[in-house]
Amino acid sequence: MKLVTLVSGGIDSTLMSVLAKDQNFELYPLFVDYGQLGSKLEWEACVYNHNKHKLPSPMKMSVRGFGNLIHSGLTDKKLRIREDAFLPGRNTLFLLAASSYAYQVQSKNIAIGLLTDQFKLFPDQSKEFIEAAEKFISMEMDYEIKILTPLMEFNKAEVIELAKSKNINKTYSCHSGNIEPCGICISCLEIKNALQNIKYK
Repeated sequence: MKLVTLVSGGIDSTLMSVLAKDQNFELYPLFVDYGQLGSKLEWEACVYNHNKHKLPSPMKMSVRGFGNLIHSGLTDKKLRIREDAFLPGRNTLFLLAASSYAYQVQSKNIAIGLLTDQFKLFPDQSKEFIEAAEKFISMEMDYEIKILTPLMEFNKAEVIELAKSKNINKTYSCHSGNIEPCGICISCLEIKNALQNIKYK
């Protein structure tokens, strides 16, 4: 079965891709460069892990104009990396890009590495959002698209432990774009808190 995977070089999407390979999906990885500060290191981590785990080479779609015009802490160094992190339309952009690519490669399925929405920070991280997006995109394209969220029953600590068991490393998740993780962005804090939970289990 064909599956377009939204990949970012981070631990979530890398794990999602490895699990999909284990389930014998025919993968079509898609990396979206939307003008994020970390795009260069994200792409390098993405390529590294796809090679390491013998996944198909990811395709890169550049829509950097989106981030140049729509500012947030993910795209603009002048803004606060944590407090201004919300980038309106980001996940919608991802899903539309993946669905259009799926249409082209004749896949009915796309996958995004969202985790449990129990502690969601933004409205585009919920099951309700995914269901609405699936319906809208299928209607807009007159082509039935199924949006898979295989990690939505997991929290970050569970993802880290499962990724370790799959020998996943050298991922990049920091929003700063710096080689050394900033330690203060939402992604860094999620990983830090998850590691503490694992330590004190």
